[in-house]
Amino acid sequence: MQTPASSRAIDTIAALLEQRTGQQIAASRLWRIDAAVKPILRELGMTSLDELVNGLVASRDGALSDRVVDALLNQETSFFRDAPVLDMIGDALIAMQRAAPGRRLRIWSSGCSNGQEPLSLAMLAHERGLTAAAAPEIVATDVSRGAIARARAARYSQFEVQRGLSIHRMIAWFEGEGAEWTARRELVRRIQFRQHNLVTDPVPVGGFDLVLCRNVMLYFAPEVRARAFEQLAKAMRPGSLLVLGASETVIGQTNRFVPSREWRGLYQIA
Repeated sequence: MQTPASSRAIDTIAALLEQRTGQQIAASRLWRIDAAVKPILRELGMTSLDELVNGLVASRDGALSDRVVDALLNQETSFFRDAPVLDMIGDALIAMQRAAPGRRLRIWSSGCSNGQEPLSLAMLAHERGLTAAAAPEIVATDVSRGAIARARAARYSQFEVQRGLSIHRMIAWFEGEGAEWTARRELVRRIQFRQHNLVTDPVPVGGFDLVLCRNVMLYFAPEVRARAFEQLAKAMRPGSLLVLGASETVIGQTNRFVPSREWRGLYQIA
């Protein structure tokens, strides 16, 4: 039977998440800690968060810390999430390619979770005629080692593939294996998956035409959020576009970006 957690244990685990990722857990949502790590406690035969914290202190290889942090991260996502936004992104990519016909477009999916977003972008680009030499380079990153491993494997449950994918896209791009579906390798090969901390790691080099960072800023304190926006700006070409989540904005958060006049709901470097 699991014993009640002490406030010290909860505060320690919340601090670990913030130290490793920059993300904060609001006081009203600290209950998530107990629920998120319960499978780890069960597997290790532990009965309390205090025992887990003692294990974290004693652990030297960092593997247990990685597991705890991964368990606390919100990996909620789906294929073609916010479909109207993806449609607009497709239009924007075509416009960018026409404006620079000899250059390969570059896309960064920051906070890519388990890979549904970059895979959706690769499918979208193909459907819009950006194939062969014109196919954009897609870099997909996440702070979670576990999420990146899942994204590289590109293996999803029946529920996950049905959530956002049409039957046509499922058949065209995925192979069914019992209750699991795996993205075809020709699709996965279009994406470079990397573990990356948006707040502390150097940004991917080369300059991007489109950056997606959806529902990541929500979990940062204001000063960390401003630093993250600065990082994104460093990675972007002049005239490139930034895509945030539906409940996120740059207004009042940073002076590095302004709303795009051409693409409603997207942002450009100021």
